[in-house]
Amino acid sequence: MIRNEKKVGSRGGRLVILCGPSCVGKTPLHKSLAKFHPGLSAKLHKLVLVNSRTPRPGEIEGKDYYFRTREQVEKLRSDKRYAVLEVRADLQALNIPELESLLEKGDVLFEGNPGIGRALQTHQQLARVQKLSVLLSPLSKEEITYLQSPERNVSLPDLLTDIMRRKLLRRTTRQKTNLSLPDLEDIEKRASAAYRELQQGWQFDYVIPNHDGEDSDHWEAFYYPIGEARQTLAAFAALLSGSIPSTVEKWERNLVP
Repeated sequence: MIRNEKKVGSRGGRLVILCGPSCVGKTPLHKSLAKFHPGLSAKLHKLVLVNSRTPRPGEIEGKDYYFRTREQVEKLRSDKRYAVLEVRADLQALNIPELESLLEKGDVLFEGNPGIGRALQTHQQLARVQKLSVLLSPLSKEEITYLQSPERNVSLPDLLTDIMRRKLLRRTTRQKTNLSLPDLEDIEKRASAAYRELQQGWQFDYVIPNHDGEDSDHWEAFYYPIGEARQTLAAFAALLSGSIPSTVEKWERNLVP
């Protein structure tokens, strides 16, 4: 729980919450926004959280996360300036005064786990902050409905786990030549969380279906994004600009039961 005496006022910027399962494409989407929509990207101040996990290849201290030991993050529980949240096997912490300071300058982007995204959406201290919440999903609304038909005989939790497991394996194999047992255990934890995370989709303002996750060549291999990566970038840019493109979805509460 976030505890803080001062409430963030409504005259500041907008909190943009970009969430989705691990490896669904949040990071390449953010990078592509900076590359192809620099004007929009320049208006977003990134919210950097404290994280107990070790950096992935290419991640930078203070830019992607503030990387600390688990013990260091645990100690922040007693500091009222922080909200400490458990995310899968990691601990993450939000610096409330830092968020307040960024909102005074303009829009702020949170990119990450739906659990923390929901905490930002719902906490009483941020009730007066204007928010735009977007969930990236590896499956579309139509695909979920199709797969859940009784005649398909498909377990959606198992299928989603397998989809994200394959994406995470491809991404991690690109980052590391040889995968260790901890790597495989981490992949399994992240993959198995996907179904629970998509269950929260109805609580987000918009859902963008995106099959081109972080394992896809469609983001950078050909300079310009192609395929669904391009469509996802266009949809997110439109939402930031105040438009609602036809490619975004609004999910019903029981879509992912």
